Amino acid sequence: MIEYRSRRARIIATLGPASSDKAVIRALAEAGADVFRLNMSHGAHEDARARHAAIRAVEAELGRPIGILADLQGPKLRIGRFAEGAIDIAPGHRIHLDMDETPGDAGRVCLPHPEIFAAMAPGTELLLDDGRVRLIIEEVYEGRAFARVVEGRRLSDRKGVNVPNAILPLAAMTPKDLRDLDFALEIGVDWIALSFVQRPQDVRDLKAIVQGRAGIVAKIEKPSAVEDIDGILAESDAIMVARGDLGVELPLETVPGIQKRLTAKARAAGKPVVVATQMLESMVSAPVPTRAEVSDVATAVYDGADCVMLSAESAAGSFPVESVATMSRIAAQAEQDIVYDELIHAHHEETGDSIGDAITTAAGRVAAMVGAACIVTFTSSGSTALRTARERPETDILVLTPNLNTARRLAIAWGLSCVVVPDVSNFAEMVQRAGATAAEHGFARPGDRIVITAGVPFGSPGTTNILRVAIVGQPGGPTT
Repeated sequence: MIEYRSRRARIIATLGPASSDKAVIRALAEAGADVFRLNMSHGAHEDARARHAAIRAVEAELGRPIGILADLQGPKLRIGRFAEGAIDIAPGHRIHLDMDETPGDAGRVCLPHPEIFAAMAPGTELLLDDGRVRLIIEEVYEGRAFARVVEGRRLSDRKGVNVPNAILPLAAMTPKDLRDLDFALEIGVDWIALSFVQRPQDVRDLKAIVQGRAGIVAKIEKPSAVEDIDGILAESDAIMVARGDLGVELPLETVPGIQKRLTAKARAAGKPVVVATQMLESMVSAPVPTRAEVSDVATAVYDGADCVMLSAESAAGSFPVESVATMSRIAAQAEQDIVYDELIHAHHEETGDSIGDAITTAAGRVAAMVGAACIVTFTSSGSTALRTARERPETDILVLTPNLNTARRLAIAWGLSCVVVPDVSNFAEMVQRAGATAAEHGFARPGDRIVITAGVPFGSPGTTNILRVAIVGQPGGPTT
């Protein structure tokens, strides 16, 4: 029998030099990874292809769908080089910015991005080196500007630039991203994560290329994306709270509140939400995390996040498997806490007025009232399953789908255990298949009640309109 997770929150593990071979990837999956992230910022396509093949081989061995997410790099904004490799600048220092690629000095530096100059005005803030150096623009001319240093330190070559209070006239995808996207779609990933999202149009541009071949995760890492989150959510299939850049472009103390708001909004929209960046950062070099990191992971779980993500911890750290296992234990323990259900439903919002919304909302309540062993959801596109997960029911959710790609994509979503089965054509077959599969995979025993949701006509995406209570093992699966 295939072993399914009892833990509802899912884990994304980034692959890299520390986790490239099949044996480690299998160990990560067994330790708790549900989705693997291919970071397109690093490594060649050949490396990503090999990791993809290893994941699919592990998936076949374990018999459980595994999701794969390709994370596009996005535009990288950086200053140029210095004649001596670095400069020291202190508050009050005045520096000239231009697009001349000649190595700079203490008086000037190359900023080779006309898009930044186009968005500049006196008072614009520039953050360099992950916010360690802060400049305020005082004068702007064609292709050049003068800035005053507000916070300074040693600044070396090619450090990153953030422009927190401006929407840059810059596409979210670079030529490199477009090549990486073609490659990712060719090998067959389940999710594409889009970096540098500033507005809904960035997501629409990606959707026009992907055309449904993968789900789209909008990475929320810029203030403009936070401000337009409703529009971005409407265009995306999921969002990622990318706290690294958020913590650079916004005051650090605002990020926890933003994380909670984004999580709540994504849940209300019925779209998966991933919380990412530095969740167990100390485990890059240590076998155990800090107490603060444990609390950080648990908080995301208490808030109802679908996924928590490991980056360098699993990609380049000394303890990749231990990091996944630790995150899994933290999430599982949080879900067993006596306050978990209270917290996860503390700010439950209205979830729509469609028939599908009504059916899936009722499913969790009916399951609790009749003591059902599980909720069985039939879905082709995944929409019925996501609606069910949105309610965060106390009862296990077993998803039956004829589409392997749907099962893999749903690996990112809260509490969904997916089994690929042949499609059904009538009510009796639906009830029999639900009971037999629930029993086969350990979700129910003969005589248990199960709650079934589906849509007719069978196989039509997005038509959730059936709720049935059945008894496992009874011919025809009579209702109770």
